[in-house]
Amino acid sequence: MKRFFYFLVGAIVLIQVAGCKTLEKFTQPSAKVDNNAGATPLPPYNGPLARIAVADFEVKAAKASGEIGTGLREMLMTALVNSNRFRVVERQVLNAVMQEQELAASGAAAQGSGAQRGAIKTADVIITAAVTEFEPQASGGAGGIGGGGGLGSGILGGLLGASLNKAHMALDIRIVDSSTSEVLAATRVQGQATDISAGFMAGFFGGWTLGGGLGVYANTPMEKAIRICIIEGVRYISQTVPANYYKY
Repeated sequence: MKRFFYFLVGAIVLIQVAGCKTLEKFTQPSAKVDNNAGATPLPPYNGPLARIAVADFEVKAAKASGEIGTGLREMLMTALVNSNRFRVVERQVLNAVMQEQELAASGAAAQGSGAQRGAIKTADVIITAAVTEFEPQASGGAGGIGGGGGLGSGILGGLLGASLNKAHMALDIRIVDSSTSEVLAATRVQGQATDISAGFMAGFFGGWTLGGGLGVYANTPMEKAIRICIIEGVRYISQTVPANYYKY
């Protein structure tokens, strides 16, 4: 009887290990975007730029916070600048810029140095975004897999409980003309990722760090979902801003 029990346990373990290999083939990170774009890098660009600003992210997802919205905004701005397609104007530090200009105009600063009045650039396009979904662990773990009790489920939960997690997030993005407030285009970008092994994350997106408030998701499926959303957001903005805005 004991031999049969050990044989049964060993067989289940082998089946689940084999299942892990199969799952690894079919659970690569994926992006779901309205325009069906994939999460691949943008091609090189060396043309005129569009001048844009990124508004504060609106956070509507129950599991996200204002700090997460701030981190996502920072990541999107950095990615837009690095795409070499935009001149991004920053409004979060406008008060500091104005203080420098006032200091220079007051005569207290060295003659001809520092900021100058009347030189602040304005954006032709404003990007707004709302975090509508934010699920760091949508399914998986001991509760999601192998948590239903019984010999098979217990062994499966032990094998995959800490390593198989599915995460996703979604952003609603709008491109707004700053002169007319007209919404030029809008879309929903969704990123989804499932991680099976700890080493799977290595090299997936290089050394691009997460924005403030998002560091807790480093090396998790949520990090992949976040990065996919940002990449696809930049792709959508780049492809959708009308050509006449690229003039700098």
